[in-house]
Amino acid sequence: MSSKIQRWGNSLGVRIPHKLAKNVSIYDGSEVEMIEEQNGILIRPIDAAPTLDELLSQVTDENKPDFIDWGQPEGKEVW
Repeated sequence: MSSKIQRWGNSLGVRIPHKLAKNVSIYDGSEVEMIEEQNGILIRPIDAAPTLDELLSQVTDENKPDFIDWGQPEGKEVW
């Protein structure tokens, strides 16, 4: 698929065809990251919120929180 680069103020812009944008979940106002690669530019959407797996993959022995004793359950709490 091809598109044309056009001037947008002091920058350059590229139009992303609707079907392609929809297929990769990019919408008006979506945040994207642009990565310079050896053969061009990679544009991909930034997920609004990281998944639990992504967050947990960043936990290391150095940044792992200490155990917290929250005490005995109260009311209908179940531990």
